[in-house]
Amino acid sequence: MKYSSDGTQYHIGLKEGDVGEFVILPGDPKRCKKIAAYFEDAKLIADKREFVTYTGYLNGKKVSVTSTGIGGPSASIALEELVKIGAKKFIRVGTCGGMQTEVKSGDLVIATGAIRMEGTSKEYAPIEFPAVADYDIISALKNSAEKLNIPHHLGVVQCKDAFYGQHNPEIMPVNYELENKWQAWLKLGCLASEMESAALFIVGSFLKVKVGSIFLVVANQEREKLGLDNPVVHDTDSAIKVAIEAIKTMI
Repeated sequence: MKYSSDGTQYHIGLKEGDVGEFVILPGDPKRCKKIAAYFEDAKLIADKREFVTYTGYLNGKKVSVTSTGIGGPSASIALEELVKIGAKKFIRVGTCGGMQTEVKSGDLVIATGAIRMEGTSKEYAPIEFPAVADYDIISALKNSAEKLNIPHHLGVVQCKDAFYGQHNPEIMPVNYELENKWQAWLKLGCLASEMESAALFIVGSFLKVKVGSIFLVVANQEREKLGLDNPVVHDTDSAIKVAIEAIKTMI
């Protein structure tokens, strides 16, 4: 469906030629300028709703960064519309809360798959279909984190729609479900909790494009419960550097 005569996409305000084959997907629009600083000749292309886009170059190849806002619905809209205008490979760069005690504040988590405890992916695929990251992107992120000597973990993450359902489950009317499932995810070795990857992985599978995710661990509530060291870390620069290096290696 086209909403304008020149093919400009309704939500993201972009058309064919505006973005590169590779697109980095942060949630926060304010993070786009920080990421674009790693590009050569970066320019602001669009700023509409939660979707801010810069395009520039890495190693001579056109690349872009587009913010998705918070959660699966807006992330899926960004991915759908970016694919329509020619983007093919995507890396979500975001933040997460650690779950296993070895996943510490300031570490990075590279998702191999995501638990679909959200609503968006259910409108694309039956719940039995797994939300998995693209192997080539996982490998590029892992190799880049090793090259840059940044502490990182690979594994499954949990995706939810309600931020406060995770952090204050006991006050929710469905606390029995939230708390019981959280314990299940812990026992199954889930590394971290975030909000977008399940939708992105499922939509990517449907649209036949490559999608991966890397996160900064802001803090870990399980470490907090045990009285372990648990500072709050907000600087996403290490995750951005790994994503940039991964794209360079794939180029």
